[in-house]
Amino acid sequence: MALRHPDRRPGLRGDQDLNPSMEPMRPVLRPASVLVPLVDRAEGVTLIFTQRTAHLAAHAGQISFPGGGLEECDSDEIACALRETNEEIGLEAARVTVLGCLDTYVTRTGFRVTPVVGLVEPPFALNPDPFEVAEVFEVPLAFFLDPANRRRESRNLGGVERFFYAFPYGERYIWGATAGMLVNLCDVLDGAPAA
Repeated sequence: MALRHPDRRPGLRGDQDLNPSMEPMRPVLRPASVLVPLVDRAEGVTLIFTQRTAHLAAHAGQISFPGGGLEECDSDEIACALRETNEEIGLEAARVTVLGCLDTYVTRTGFRVTPVVGLVEPPFALNPDPFEVAEVFEVPLAFFLDPANRRRESRNLGGVERFFYAFPYGERYIWGATAGMLVNLCDVLDGAPAA
């Protein structure tokens, strides 16, 4: 897997990939990190996702990777991703082997997100924070690697058509920034050049 080392200059992806005229809503981007947790299961590799609770101020009810904003206590983006993952779902940093980082992802909502890819070795116990996380679930990596499961969809937001990637999985709908990061992960695993 050819991931970038966290000290190397990142590529840049984001909501503007499919919407070139879309700029972030705030002039100064807030640094954040998420963990892209790959679980090495006997039946195949899976990814851990969270369903955010419906009452949160940002991205309520959406499916996402565990993560959040960089804080003063974080030495770097990796430390942020591991801390936030522990706070959100109770996965201890010692259970995660960091493999590297995907391209930085810039969101319309004004975040500059570093997706940190980590390998999680079972068994492990999770303890989701009920304030932030409604549910934790896993999806096989093979599902995302199948091009037939990737969609490019659009919605009308404020009179403007906005395009985004989506991965409908059963009754779940993985879209937006999370889906964009999954596209980046698939590109890396397929050996395709970064878009």
